[in-house]
Amino acid sequence: MSQAQPVSNRHIFNHAYVWLFLGFICYALPWSVFAAEATTLLRIQGSNTIGDKLAPALVSGLFESQGFSNVRTEAGAENEQRVLAEDKLGRSLRVDIAAHGSSTGFAGLQSGGAELAAASRPIKDSEVVSLGSLGDMRSAKAEQVIAIDGLAIIVNPNNPVRALTTEQLAAVFAGEIKDWSAVGGKPGAITVYARDNNSGTYDTFKELVLAAHGKSLAPAAKRFESSNQLSDGVSQDAGGIGFIGLPYVRKSKPLAVADGESQPMLPSTTLIATEDYPLSRRLFLYNPPNTPNEWVQALVQFAHSAAGQAIVAENGFIPQTVQAVKVEPNAAMPEEYRKLAGEAQRLSVNFRFQEGSAELDNKAQRDLTRVLEYLKTHDKLRQKAVLVGFGDPKNDPARAALLSKLRAMAVRRDLSKGGVIFRDITGMGQQMPVAANSADEGRIKNRRVEVWVY
Repeated sequence: MSQAQPVSNRHIFNHAYVWLFLGFICYALPWSVFAAEATTLLRIQGSNTIGDKLAPALVSGLFESQGFSNVRTEAGAENEQRVLAEDKLGRSLRVDIAAHGSSTGFAGLQSGGAELAAASRPIKDSEVVSLGSLGDMRSAKAEQVIAIDGLAIIVNPNNPVRALTTEQLAAVFAGEIKDWSAVGGKPGAITVYARDNNSGTYDTFKELVLAAHGKSLAPAAKRFESSNQLSDGVSQDAGGIGFIGLPYVRKSKPLAVADGESQPMLPSTTLIATEDYPLSRRLFLYNPPNTPNEWVQALVQFAHSAAGQAIVAENGFIPQTVQAVKVEPNAAMPEEYRKLAGEAQRLSVNFRFQEGSAELDNKAQRDLTRVLEYLKTHDKLRQKAVLVGFGDPKNDPARAALLSKLRAMAVRRDLSKGGVIFRDITGMGQQMPVAANSADEGRIKNRRVEVWVY
């Protein structure tokens, strides 16, 4: 039987050195280097407005609802994050979120680099075509409205200007109006701040303000990928003006905005929820309609749930939860409407329609369920609800009034299936516009149906 060989002092030293070195490496490097690689469940790309806080919060909420533990968010590259957790079997899971602008989300779907596109504006015709192989990206299965946001026009807190029209805004951001004195402010140069070209926030502003008035953004505008940096820059610049999502107003001052014949409106919660505020917008998640990824559907359904909409509110956006709101009557209202406002309350939702169609749009289809649930819960099913339809101008005002009432009757048809018996249904035609009728976007917003309850 062989004997163990003696170990030399040099051999002992070498072993000790190796273990000391390994101990140093283990101490210096994070434990995650040695842990099992986390399984990626989902990749979300797109809007900075959604991806900055809302998307990570919704993913975290979904993980917690599944009973996962150690839910946390880690920063990656600039404007990129990952949400990590461990499931009940101890397996590491992750969702990757890259927030570089709405257009990058649709590019990610096309390249296969993402399963969900986050967008702060509707999908474009060109994107629908390029993603045609994935299915109808405008269908109810593909397009999900998860929140409402208001595009706030912000200035320095000490700026005396209180309101601007979209026409004035277009001229300011195009660089045609260069001094605050031209719009009722103190003399001083105007500095324009804007989001970058990948941003859905910029796309929305460009469509609702610039393009609507035949303008383009001034080449000298300061551009930002980060919403927070833009807002902070405006708040510190006496001559600054910018546009931003409502949660990013921060220390800046929002202005009231008027469009066409509408009254100037501040971006209040109620006016944004009903999408009456001229620069209100929808926040979307888009997914291939027949996606096999179960986590896509799980996140979408969670975002629509009461828990998901509570997270929407916690992050500064406007949830789609239905509430009754008191509207103060005023002399500018038609007599019939003023009487209604004095006796009833308005629900915080408007039904709108697909472009060029009498069919309700995807959001309105979900709003039917929300409104019906509200009416049931608050005992408003019988003779307690009123539908008021509105539209855009026609050559014959009587025809405009008829079409607006027909829109209200379309909503009645769907809600009646749930047992609602309405107290009244009326059409107010082209009265009380909330947007200019000079562009399709404005006409679509004016074609709406309000719900009032006694």
